[in-house]
Amino acid sequence: MNEISDALLKTLMADMRAVAKAEILPRFEAVASSSMRAKTAPDDVVTDADISAEHALGGLLAERLPGIVVVGEEAVSEDRSILERIGAAELVAVIDPVDGTWNFAHGVPTFGSMLAVVANGRTIAGIIHYPVMGDFLVARPGQGAWHVSVDGVMNRLAVAGPGPISDMHGFVPLHMFEPQLQAEMAPRVLRFSRTTTWRCSAWEYRMLTTGAMSFCLNAGIMPWDHAAGVLIHAEAGGYAALVNGKPYRPTMTEGFLLTAPNKQSWEEIRRALFEDV
Repeated sequence: MNEISDALLKTLMADMRAVAKAEILPRFEAVASSSMRAKTAPDDVVTDADISAEHALGGLLAERLPGIVVVGEEAVSEDRSILERIGAAELVAVIDPVDGTWNFAHGVPTFGSMLAVVANGRTIAGIIHYPVMGDFLVARPGQGAWHVSVDGVMNRLAVAGPGPISDMHGFVPLHMFEPQLQAEMAPRVLRFSRTTTWRCSAWEYRMLTTGAMSFCLNAGIMPWDHAAGVLIHAEAGGYAALVNGKPYRPTMTEGFLLTAPNKQSWEEIRRALFEDV
């Protein structure tokens, strides 16, 4: 399979909505500390919703696309070797069942569900669902990026226009970098109009692809956080690459990813963050 049809895209969106209604929203509306557990750190958490939603969506994907390999964030947390399947299998579904789990677990509605369909190492569909809002961001290569409202109305997405970095708003999660780099970068973020972090890639990509924010620097590039979002961002007219200049691939797991309105802006932002200009 080299592309996702309109009909299949709509089916996948319907499946994500159904899973959110059955497995995610009921747990969000009844947030309980007993359903939250730490993974790698006290603020890296998993909930019952993450596990049940990943299992449910993975099962539906296996029905829709027989033979597809499912790579979910929670499954990888139990067996990291599953990550290798993204580059090895012909067709892979990369799932982040509840992106922004910390927000979700603390009753904050800025979370989402992310799905990327990857064929031979290339993302051929990116879908982000926002359960509380009921809407989606979607993209396929060469077909643009779209916001799909809860009633199905589609509007084309576009990133912010380029401009001086002093006017730019961006996402920079300083806490995710090594202490020495944090110290070097902290004064540099003052070169921008505003920087913040929302602890949720799904919502950060929403802000980028609607033009609300100009750029995002990521210290972690796990595929469930970025495979869908990078495609949507690119189809909305943006430019993304690792800060060393390498193009992003969904098989990557290490490096710093920078997204920007275009390549020239990307270069200016990278210099402002990592060089003494």
